[in-house]
Amino acid sequence: MSVMKKSLLGAGAAFAVLTGLVVTTVGAMQATIANPTTNQQTPRLLAQGLKTLTIVFPSRADSTDLQNKANAVGAFLSKELGIPVVAQVGDDTAAVEALRANRADVAFLSSRPALKAKQLANASLYLAEVRSTYSGRYTYSSTFVVPKNSPLKTQNSAKATLEQLRGKKIAFTSPTSGSGFIIPVAELVKQKFVPNRDRLDGFFGQISYGGNYSKALQAVVRGQADVAVVSEYALNPPYITAQEKSQLRVLHKINGVPAHGIAIDDDIPAPTREKIINALLKLNQSQNNKLLTDLYNSTELVRINHDRHLATIRDALKIAGIEP
Repeated sequence: MSVMKKSLLGAGAAFAVLTGLVVTTVGAMQATIANPTTNQQTPRLLAQGLKTLTIVFPSRADSTDLQNKANAVGAFLSKELGIPVVAQVGDDTAAVEALRANRADVAFLSSRPALKAKQLANASLYLAEVRSTYSGRYTYSSTFVVPKNSPLKTQNSAKATLEQLRGKKIAFTSPTSGSGFIIPVAELVKQKFVPNRDRLDGFFGQISYGGNYSKALQAVVRGQADVAVVSEYALNPPYITAQEKSQLRVLHKINGVPAHGIAIDDDIPAPTREKIINALLKLNQSQNNKLLTDLYNSTELVRINHDRHLATIRDALKIAGIEP
């Protein structure tokens, strides 16, 4: 998509739909340029018109010292591609806006922002992250978590299990969370407990939002909620302690939540895009893998199809009555 065409979308109107997401202006992003190491054998992207590659690394709850770790990945990719790589740190919303405004070429994104990146910036997910804590390799589960001694029990069907939550106090993660709100709400709609996300109070006795996985789970530990909904990997440090985990158990899980991935601007010519993908895949190699795991605890990157990978979250948004 041309710069002019992208600008017509309008940043203000486009991002009004991401209600509840904290917006960090791209201008405030930290950025570091990794200069390439001269190497005549590395693929040169300069001939294709891409003189600098800009990648956005969104901050996440389990990421620390992210700018330095992003710089290290940027330096590696700069050496592989033979051009400077700019490593920026911001949030998901800023990452999508940077792609839309042609201020970034690549971004690590979670599933819902990845849908926005396609819609607003013509950028697609080409790679997904694999973690050891994902039950589906590059998909994971949305889990309903209760106290270990809760009288609520897993039944022989989703409907029977979730029926027990009628009148109970629930702690969602946040209204924008895929596994902590969107997908579980879609399941409640499918089971006909609620008509849409705006009528949850007709089923639950009390609704709260932890703001993150840790606080949602701690609400259950402290007796402030009967059940919390989080990603399966949140039942491990650094989200909660081993002691807190010992006080909890999974009541119900919904599989197939798409893992975070890497979006690339589709305006980049296909041969150049393929070189970027191949360079990123070299992070899977044993001698380079620590660069990847240090970022977000991912162990591997795998190729995926954008539409197939995001089908679960796209369908859940529609079912729950939430704008993408």
